Amino acid sequence: LPRAEAWGAHLEQGTLEPWGQEAQWLGNMSRFQASSLQRRLPQSIIIGVRKGGTRALLEMLALHPQVAAARSEVHFFNREENYRRGLGWYRQQMPLSRPGQLTVEKTPGYFSSPRAPNRVRAMAPAMRLLLIVRDPVERLVSDYTQILHNRQARHKPYPPLERLLLRGDRGLDTHHKAIQRSLYALHLAHWLAAFPPAHIHVVDGGSLIREPLAELRHVEQFLGLAPWLGPNNFYFNQTKGFYCLQAGARPRCLDESKGRPHPPIAELLLEQLCTYFSAHNERFFSLVGRTFNWC
Repeated sequence: LPRAEAWGAHLEQGTLEPWGQEAQWLGNMSRFQASSLQRRLPQSIIIGVRKGGTRALLEMLALHPQVAAARSEVHFFNREENYRRGLGWYRQQMPLSRPGQLTVEKTPGYFSSPRAPNRVRAMAPAMRLLLIVRDPVERLVSDYTQILHNRQARHKPYPPLERLLLRGDRGLDTHHKAIQRSLYALHLAHWLAAFPPAHIHVVDGGSLIREPLAELRHVEQFLGLAPWLGPNNFYFNQTKGFYCLQAGARPRCLDESKGRPHPPIAELLLEQLCTYFSAHNERFFSLVGRTFNWC
């Protein structure tokens, strides 16, 4: 395979004209590689959390030669219209992969879906699950920011976060979706009822931003991947304020929707959110056996 890859690179660059036995060998090798490519059900899923860094994690993993990453969110296990289409349809949403490659998909909507854990387990009891988390208040504000931007891009109004979450003397509207999505302990309990803790790896979203390589080493180990990614795969983009990816000579940053500045939020609301999430965070820390510096 290394020989085929080297010759293939020369052909793509137009620096080599194969002839004779080499041309025949290369043609046979190309046909062999093409015939071994298949769409396979995932062996690992990034299940959440929404606005926690799932796209960054997937893009980083996609640099690994042992990983075949599905580029679009599939929403198979959390949307009835997709789940009814069956596993054959789900498989067709996966990328082509070689034998030995790990197929990974990410849909952050799975984490907060009550039905998703048992559906994933019914398909693959040995599934390796990746859960990336960040400060629940930051996650909530980032979630709101994305919706606000999308509405503004369509010239549609959207109320301030304070109006959405505060109900006068009644305080926080704790049933609001944005708050519910940040109740990590509540949703993780559903996954732990379907999978043993050893099948769920928690990624620190804050650490992934600050020190991506250190966090990815743990992910590689959890997924059974050979250590591959190194310092040369990352560079800090001063304009965006976070690390971007480097694949050979090709730099790649996440799109403009990532790292978008948050609108100003009233300090009173932020304090109320921190207070409300405090007990929920402690339960989450207990479930995963580690703590995070949140709020």
